[in-house]
Amino acid sequence: MLYSHVTAEAKRIRFRELLAEDRCLQFPGTFTPLATKVIQDKGFDGVYISGGVLANELGLPDIGLTTLTEVAQRGAQIARSTDLPTLIDADTGFGEPMNVARTIQELENAGVSGCHIEDQFNPKRCGHLDGKSVVDLETAVKRIQAAAQARRDPNFVIMARTDIRAVEPLEVAIERAQALVEAGADAIFPEALKDLSEFEAVAAAVPVPVLANMTEFGKSELFTVDQLHSAGVSMVIYPVSLQRAAMGAIERLLETIKADGTQQAEVENMQTRSRLYETVDYDGYSAFDSDVFNFEVPGGRS
Repeated sequence: MLYSHVTAEAKRIRFRELLAEDRCLQFPGTFTPLATKVIQDKGFDGVYISGGVLANELGLPDIGLTTLTEVAQRGAQIARSTDLPTLIDADTGFGEPMNVARTIQELENAGVSGCHIEDQFNPKRCGHLDGKSVVDLETAVKRIQAAAQARRDPNFVIMARTDIRAVEPLEVAIERAQALVEAGADAIFPEALKDLSEFEAVAAAVPVPVLANMTEFGKSELFTVDQLHSAGVSMVIYPVSLQRAAMGAIERLLETIKADGTQQAEVENMQTRSRLYETVDYDGYSAFDSDVFNFEVPGGRS
């Protein structure tokens, strides 16, 4: 009821514990606290909060237009709606090293369990688009050093994302990943690798967990969690999948209403009223205070 009863500190400890397990964690990407509750209900390990999804939700492209305030606010709304650990996309840290330091503390305050900071120039681009450019190694290292220095909760996970594989050979990407670990990164997010052998090479080269981004229509094949685990990957995200599925359903519904003059043909594909009430826990509010919940929750497909 209301928000999660698991503290932000406990979720961060749990995230660390999960990353130490010998398996590949699955963190679906969310775009709303309501969808986040369903991720938890379905038994996933945690929740991913994509910067691209947050930008798209505002009707913006993923080119660095969102602000720290917007991202932290939405991150807080999502984090407090679930008992699961949350990993949030902090883009390039929203500025120079001092801005990166503030970003870490704002995200700690927001209650998320960790974040990743990337090595692109501003304005940044979606990790699976062409035309990316990355900062020099010194600048990338300074961002991670600033993040590690600013962190107050030692269990807050600082992940370094590198996009350099898009413009340099794999060997250069591995060298950068190693330097970012030395700078204080708790985990590595090598974006847009070509195949499983590249994930395997990165995982073998760094002493920290490695994340794989399984986004649709991107550079990487959509590998299974078992394939990724076999390659040494510790965590996989599906950043835009839920938003894409939801927007596809919205388009189909609107087309049906326009063509038929009614939504009737799509009703069977909708979440029922009873499932919505279950998801937001109307019964819990009733048990707490019957004065604020005094009607019967419908059953069946209503």
